[in-house]
Amino acid sequence: MLFMLAVALLGPVLARLCAALFGLLLRGGGASASLAAANSRANARRLASAITPIVLAMAFASTLVFMHTSESHVASEHLRDGITADHVVTSPAGLPADAASRAARAPGVDAAVALLDTQVLVPVRGGGETSLQGTAAQGVSGSGAQLAKVQDLDVRDGSLNRLGPGRIAIDRTLATATRTGLGDQLALHLPDGTKASPEIVAIYGRGLGLPAVTMDRASLDGHVTSPFAGTLLVSGGAAEPLGALGDVTDASGYALARNVDREFGAWANYVMAGVLGGFAAVAAANTLVMTVLDRRRELITLRLVGTTRRQVLRMLGWESLLVSVAGVVLGTAIAMITLTPMMRGLTGESPTYRRCCTPRSPRQRCPSALSPSPFPPARRCATGRPRPWSPRCGRPVPAYDSTREGTAG
Repeated sequence: MLFMLAVALLGPVLARLCAALFGLLLRGGGASASLAAANSRANARRLASAITPIVLAMAFASTLVFMHTSESHVASEHLRDGITADHVVTSPAGLPADAASRAARAPGVDAAVALLDTQVLVPVRGGGETSLQGTAAQGVSGSGAQLAKVQDLDVRDGSLNRLGPGRIAIDRTLATATRTGLGDQLALHLPDGTKASPEIVAIYGRGLGLPAVTMDRASLDGHVTSPFAGTLLVSGGAAEPLGALGDVTDASGYALARNVDREFGAWANYVMAGVLGGFAAVAAANTLVMTVLDRRRELITLRLVGTTRRQVLRMLGWESLLVSVAGVVLGTAIAMITLTPMMRGLTGESPTYRRCCTPRSPRQRCPSALSPSPFPPARRCATGRPRPWSPRCGRPVPAYDSTREGTAG
């Protein structure tokens, strides 16, 4: 926000710098490009009024989109690497209460763990205040050793073997946010609001794709609206005997389904980014159109000194391109400066841009959408025979007739 405010306040200064920088590149583009560079340097305020809305919209939209894609990319990796079970049984209405024991009795099954997905409230400190934040949690039906056979949480400190009543494992990001560590007690609220202070016995690293809090199933009894587990992870055995419990798939199929659901939830961010891009395009286009209409005398003067209609339109096109490129570059730079430390602190990785480079991505459509065209009013200003203009009185003056010079004597 501070960077965007600085751009809004320092718009003319940044516009002058952009005009000087990109003007060096435009000098090799012919007379029209050189004239566009000179006009941009001489009229920095006019240039800033068109660049500023593009910078603000590009920075905000890029931050919004890339923040989600970065989190989604890391969450997908955590989910794909974290599910090590051979079979995943799911049921939207909930699995039978004895699903884990029935699956464990199937031939060849090494471990079967039922997971009850829910949410708990944890106190998070930030900005000098403490607030309750909803965090995904999973209740495990088996022991920590059995859980390790079907789910790899990437334990960084402690051990899942101590998981049990009054003892939980949490993600490292949550541990940082709550300022807790191994052996500390985490004050949290169970799904029904009951306060609890379990001991942290393990800290793991895959809490974006998997639940950030892992506890035993018995700790959630009487505190959830539905006591039925929604997911059953099975290691070993065949898939056919598990069909009676629910929908059976493998780890990759389960991860793919979860990723598809996550992508559907991202369309709100994409729509918002598209709206902001459209707003910036309209604002910049209106500014350039009004600027062109105010430059009628300038354009007519260019025609009088010998500039062709095509050269005038090319000059305006170069100016429009300079505005678009400067706005996109500055907006993207602000987004990168903002996202890099934020994503490194949240995910431990740099922002991910790969998913935004597909043909359906709003980012790929933004540069074309943010290229305002002043050509319609410019054509009206540059079309037709130029009429000489008197700058003193503002009225047309008689055109010079060379035939009258020879008969004057």
